[in-house]
Amino acid sequence: METMNLWDNLVEEALVKLENLKLLRSLRPIHLPNDQQSKPIENEDQSSSISDHEEAGKDLFQVYDEMQQWDRSSVEVQIAEETFQRWVCDIPSTGDEAVCRDKITGNEAESCPQQFKKLLLFSGNDYLGLSSHPTIGKAAAKASLELGMGPRGSALICGYTNYHRLLELCLADLKMKEDCLLCPTGFSANMAVMVALGNVGALLTARRTPLEEERIAIFSDSLNHASIIDGIRLAERQKSVELFIYRHCDMSHLNALLLNCKTKRKVVVTDGLFSMDGDFAPMIELVKLRRKHRFLLIVDDAHGTFVCGKNGGGVAEEFNCEGDVDICIGTLSKAAGCHGGFIACSKRWKQLIQSRGRSFIFSTAMPVPIAAAAHAAVLVAKKETWRRREIWKRVQDFHALTGIPITSPIISLIVGSEEKALQSSRHLLRSGFHVTAIRPPTVPPNSCRLRVTLTAVHTMDDLKKLTTALSQCIDFQDIGIQNSSGYARL
Repeated sequence: METMNLWDNLVEEALVKLENLKLLRSLRPIHLPNDQQSKPIENEDQSSSISDHEEAGKDLFQVYDEMQQWDRSSVEVQIAEETFQRWVCDIPSTGDEAVCRDKITGNEAESCPQQFKKLLLFSGNDYLGLSSHPTIGKAAAKASLELGMGPRGSALICGYTNYHRLLELCLADLKMKEDCLLCPTGFSANMAVMVALGNVGALLTARRTPLEEERIAIFSDSLNHASIIDGIRLAERQKSVELFIYRHCDMSHLNALLLNCKTKRKVVVTDGLFSMDGDFAPMIELVKLRRKHRFLLIVDDAHGTFVCGKNGGGVAEEFNCEGDVDICIGTLSKAAGCHGGFIACSKRWKQLIQSRGRSFIFSTAMPVPIAAAAHAAVLVAKKETWRRREIWKRVQDFHALTGIPITSPIISLIVGSEEKALQSSRHLLRSGFHVTAIRPPTVPPNSCRLRVTLTAVHTMDDLKKLTTALSQCIDFQDIGIQNSSGYARL
């Protein structure tokens, strides 16, 4: 008991410290309808109920050539009144207000009425609006009804099925790679690749301290995702990896670092589309440097996959350089509207990563219904080309309305101070928009921002209303877009 009191006090002191530093973070639960009457799919001419198990023998794969009414449920959300008030007042939340206590205990007899605020979502990563697509929902429902969650275990024990393999083959084809390895998340995919890289050096030096020319040099963009950073940190502990950080998208700096590096084993890793700044990696210049220095090129295409390129192949397809990207890492939790991560690579690399990538080896494989849904999402994303056309139209529309020179659906409106970012976010909340303020340690001090994301199912009217609300709290002419000083490190 004394030990627990000690730790309770330590945690309380730590929370006070975080609050003083304005680093306390809150959950902002979105309320999802759980009754049949409020489900968005009601038009039987377009789609039937996803729970109709007797339709299992019919063709459940349907695609559409324009937006449907259910598409809007991916951007029209609601939050509890209490959540709204906590957010407006910047009061920490544990998420308890999202549910009724009597529901938790199973007492369905007592009602728990709540008031809700409707918001237009401009802060998610469901770029194509696929999370509400009935074909994807039906694929998950059919698999869960017939197979449950599937065998539970890591992929190397019993969790890997024909559903997972079918999804891997589909993703490998999309990325024009020999093979693909599924991971539980995009974060774990990056971690697995980086750790496997470190293992290459450790294995080849038979656990002795490697000579300088035997080490693996990893060159990482200064604004790469946290999962890449954390993966490299783990790889460095194997004493066979040396890290070089080059200034964000600065190819002159990268070239200088490569020229001064003595080892032949060089790797360059970069985000394809950067998640906080919304700018693209300079793929053409990277390809030229790759041919000059003969390094391994790894691209994390989490935000470009399904969004960029004619077929949704991502940033490499957009810049016509698929063959120059050796390993492509992606996620199924953003534009695919599902969940999970993947690594598209050669069969040889796949075998190495699945043998030495600890975040893959020691994680339970994704449930079969998720794999089935993700497979349907890949096919829908490829066939419903109007979604890619619409999202890039929205990018053009936002530029026309604001004059801000954006290049992607990720719009990073840098306002400076933390207080200004929070005030702007609260103003947008009162105006009916879900846009969160991004603060340290995610970004450096005095580069706080509003991160606005556009989707294929936002309309021009949505953008007009959003930009009107934005203009009331920020000056478009003074706004900063990109920041090259690097993220604050946790």
